[in-house]
Amino acid sequence: MRQLGIDISGQRSKSVDEFTRQEFDYVIMCDNANQNCPMFPGNTKRIHWSIDDPAAGEGDEEAKLAVFRRVRYDLRHRLRLFAAATSKTAPTT
Repeated sequence: MRQLGIDISGQRSKSVDEFTRQEFDYVIMCDNANQNCPMFPGNTKRIHWSIDDPAAGEGDEEAKLAVFRRVRYDLRHRLRLFAAATSKTAPTT
């Protein structure tokens, strides 16, 4: 992410339990989350995106890094499409 100018050094993995009192319009889940979290609290639209788990990449360090980069670009592309599609349907105030 640093290569894209995004600092995520203060970020960490979080349990869904940390978000039980928050409302979300959408929750995008990968394969693992979709299988292990059959329910998400609140009135949330669940979206499942089948993406590779970059942590499961195999090979030397360069091969593993290539998987992370590929997944990063895939997610960026999907999120841009998602944002464009949802901004067209969002109510204006």
